[in-house]
Amino acid sequence: MRAVDPSGSAHPAYTIGLIGAGIQGSLSPLLHTRAAARHGLRCHYRLLDLKEPGTAGAPELVARARAEGLRGVGVTHPCKQSVLPVLDRLSPEAEAIGAVNTIVFDAQGATGHNTDGTGFMASLRHGLPGARLDRVAVLGAGGAGAAVAHALLAGGARRLTVLDADPAPAGRLAARLSAGFGGDRVRDAPLTTLAAVLERATGLVNATPVGMPGSPGCPVPARLLRPGLWVADLVYRPAETELLSLAGKAGCPTLPGGGMLVFQAVEGFRLFTGIRPDARRMLADLATAV
Repeated sequence: MRAVDPSGSAHPAYTIGLIGAGIQGSLSPLLHTRAAARHGLRCHYRLLDLKEPGTAGAPELVARARAEGLRGVGVTHPCKQSVLPVLDRLSPEAEAIGAVNTIVFDAQGATGHNTDGTGFMASLRHGLPGARLDRVAVLGAGGAGAAVAHALLAGGARRLTVLDADPAPAGRLAARLSAGFGGDRVRDAPLTTLAAVLERATGLVNATPVGMPGSPGCPVPARLLRPGLWVADLVYRPAETELLSLAGKAGCPTLPGGGMLVFQAVEGFRLFTGIRPDARRMLADLATAV
């Protein structure tokens, strides 16, 4: 049910939020509030940051948002899996992925959804049409990596390798994906084998936080980047990460993270409001912001 706007405006109002760590620079509030305004709504957007002093863990933030009457929350790094125990139900896609990036509150409880995977594939088709999916390497086995890996396999990737600095989550993710898509299409590999993996890969996705302002650097040695390898980074701020800059200089087709941010937000907005916004206008909003 839409809340009454406290400002007295005739536009219906609702409140949503974002749960994550170090999210003060997030562009999600801008995308959602501008989209809402175009549809005659007022969106109040709250940032529920784990790094703020005295802030409880992600499950407690979910409970607080629910108790305070928010319509729902977005969920970002590093909370996409840690919130699962406090949810009442999962969408089929979120259950298959084992992570959520959107939670909707209603009379039936808290439902977790995942729009990351479909958002990434929409961005890939928009930004790199015709990208070869013969052999794709996904660097990072957290919530975002899980969603992207699942979507790539569902989208036709023939072979997919998951790599992570910690081999345990990479192994668990590969096992989960193998159960759903077949063991001949998925494997995990230690990070020490990255050079050998990329030598045969047609695509690389960085699903780690390396490249963000709080985690500067490049997750891949420049010498491993070559023409014929497309490179996607899920980091959207900065718009051109060090990885994408080095990949471009090496002749790789590149895909920045902003497209995934927009296309997953399109579906998130629909889940919160029942309205599907115009992705092209959201992309223009992002371009003006970055």
